[in-house]
Amino acid sequence: MTVVMPIIYLLIGAVIGFVASKFLSASEKENKRLSAKVSENEAALTQYQNDVAEHLDSSAKLLEQMNATCQTAMKQMEQSTALLQRATPSEADAMPFFSQETQEQLARTVKLRHSKKENVEPESITEAPLDYSGNPSGLFDDKKQSVTNAE
Repeated sequence: MTVVMPIIYLLIGAVIGFVASKFLSASEKENKRLSAKVSENEAALTQYQNDVAEHLDSSAKLLEQMNATCQTAMKQMEQSTALLQRATPSEADAMPFFSQETQEQLARTVKLRHSKKENVEPESITEAPLDYSGNPSGLFDDKKQSVTNAE
């Protein structure tokens, strides 16, 4: 019996060890899977942070370029305004829109037109305007019209 008891204890210990290893290895596999998932998520987060930082950096550069372009445009507008103000001639030095010859012809034409109007005497109006007809068709009356193109 002295030999049988240690063998029984050995078998019981082996069964308990086998069962314990099965439970521990399953939880260990789960731990490994979860730690791999955590490391994946950490890598994805780091990549996302890098992408956001890169995007913000490029946006800042674009805004700086836009600001520089606006400043350049403002300077050009100021220079153009200054040139226009400097180039505006006085009325005595201004170049006429029409040549001297054309201005004389326009003045003669205006004089001729005004002289004709002064000589015209108003006539007494006895007739209706031409857009009124003496024979109304009845098209706009509330009467029902007959259809002429009916079969």
